[in-house]
Amino acid sequence: MTHAPAVTGQPLAEANPDAYLPNLAGALNNMSLRLGETGRMEEGLAAIEEATSHYRGLAEANPDAYLPDLAGALNNLSNLLSEVGRQEEGLAAVEEATGIRRGLVEANPDAYLPDLAMALNNLSNRLSEAGRRDEGLAAVEEATSHYRGLAEANPDAYLPDLAMALNNLAVDLGEVGRREEGLAAIEETIGIRRVLAEANPMAFEADLRRSLEVAAWLEALGQ
Repeated sequence: MTHAPAVTGQPLAEANPDAYLPNLAGALNNMSLRLGETGRMEEGLAAIEEATSHYRGLAEANPDAYLPDLAGALNNLSNLLSEVGRQEEGLAAVEEATGIRRGLVEANPDAYLPDLAMALNNLSNRLSEAGRRDEGLAAVEEATSHYRGLAEANPDAYLPDLAMALNNLAVDLGEVGRREEGLAAIEETIGIRRVLAEANPMAFEADLRRSLEVAAWLEALGQ
């Protein structure tokens, strides 16, 4: 079995879990992201599984304080499970994250709507991987709607997220045979990403190229 490297803070959490367990869980969550970025998926998965377990216990004792952290860990867990080919477990994790974030949005939409939009985007990916394309399409349509509202209020913060959701929406529309709607979505994506790439080519040129590839794929579907 692959084990994640030791995390600074484990001895403190063992000696005084009430004080330090949240810090350990946060460190494990961050470590899992860094391990994933370097291709060490199994180690990253072990770290996020431990973080999720800690956050689950914390959220049971104090949901107001730790449910957002549990949802974030579940979202990251879903991504890593998908990366190692455990799609069904990844889908279950993001479904739980989405459910938690829906409840948080009902209580405080200003604080948690971006997190719900992110969870819905990831849920769409997991559903598509499972072959449940219509459900995946519904999830990304909802994510796109949320991101559109967020981008209208704060374009600097959320236009990249809107473009990401629109790109995924275009792919899902193409896969269910709604090519013309997919082309409209990818044309909007390309327009946004052209502007972003002009302002910051290092950050956004690769995204623009991927959207152009999606546009070419959708065009080819009609031939």
